[in-house]
Amino acid sequence: EVQLQASGGGLVQAGGSLRLSCAVSGLTFGNSAIAWFRQAPGKEREGVACIVSDNDDTVYSDSVKGRFTIASDNAKNTVYLQMNSLKPEDTAVYYCAAAVDGDYDEWDPDDMDYWGKGTQVTVSS
Repeated sequence: EVQLQASGGGLVQAGGSLRLSCAVSGLTFGNSAIAWFRQAPGKEREGVACIVSDNDDTVYSDSVKGRFTIASDNAKNTVYLQMNSLKPEDTAVYYCAAAVDGDYDEWDPDDMDYWGKGTQVTVSS
């Protein structure tokens, strides 16, 4: 059984930092990707960052580039999202997801095969 567990959300002041974790189990890494998405009330689910497991290449949305960093710890089977210089507009429920079939668009939520429960990030002004 594939499971993804997101954690690390919370309340932080603008300019602060949080680190989200996505613990992955039951998944054989290869031609796959782990991605972070977020969804604010009244808005569509938005891709934030993605790491490709076969080469550890990383991709970021323009809105978070330079502020967020995605990284993997293979020994712990965990993917992290380090969020710095947080802004109120970063407030959302953050989800981690996995695409494993090798024919995916990492920016398309519909291409994700597995989802974890979201963790709330709230940035106050």
